Amino acid sequence: MFLAVDIGNTNITIGLFNIKKGELSSGPLKVWRMSTIKEQTTDEYATMLMNMFFYSGYDTNSISNVAIASVVPSLNIVFEDLVKKYFKKKAFFVSYEDSDGVIFAIENPKEIGADRIADVVAAHHMYKGGCVIIDFGTATTFDCIDDKGKYMGGAIAPGPIISAQSLSLKTAQLPQIEIKKPFKSIGATTVECIQSGLYFGYVGLVKEILERIKKEMKVEHIIATGGLSRLILSEIKEIEIILPNLTLEGIRIIWEKMIGY
Repeated sequence: MFLAVDIGNTNITIGLFNIKKGELSSGPLKVWRMSTIKEQTTDEYATMLMNMFFYSGYDTNSISNVAIASVVPSLNIVFEDLVKKYFKKKAFFVSYEDSDGVIFAIENPKEIGADRIADVVAAHHMYKGGCVIIDFGTATTFDCIDDKGKYMGGAIAPGPIISAQSLSLKTAQLPQIEIKKPFKSIGATTVECIQSGLYFGYVGLVKEILERIKKEMKVEHIIATGGLSRLILSEIKEIEIILPNLTLEGIRIIWEKMIGY
């Protein structure tokens, strides 16, 4: 089996893929998530991961290869050591050079996060036409690729969780709240007011950026991924595809094309 690891700023998502007749199957057999804790050691992360395998009924000895997309540089060596020590393998790290035919036509492709690279490669591999990929994570990223496989760039905005935390941290009287769709835009309490501002403001942000992107490129597919993608689906009709595991699929595709069996 194959293990894909997406190390994000808030969460680490791990996908277990099956191998049939020497090829990786699309769609992970199992997906696990753990919190990103930069101070955590190799052994601490390994303990959590081994427990996840054990309680899900999978054998760590069945892992033949591990590929990682990381946006937390300080954890790269931690997971490199984990893979070597506990799986007896050499970890493969995604970079912009592993593009599977995608052309990164921007000034400095080294700046692109590995998760965004995986998203773009997966979208191009699966849909071919002009795509906008919106990843609703710690930050909300918009990535654009045309029908010829040219990565054009995108946009980055703070995610709703960051916005909610900032309100709570920087103001004396505003509480930390749960982000959810309010019943109406005019809130009757402080919590309802914050929920309205975050939710509907965020919907407006996404719609405005999409509208402007459509004026600058031909868009055939709008794909949403990330932990908060389903939260605002009903409000943004332009989003036609939701793929929660798009980044893991991208890691799988990149590894198979660049390394393979």
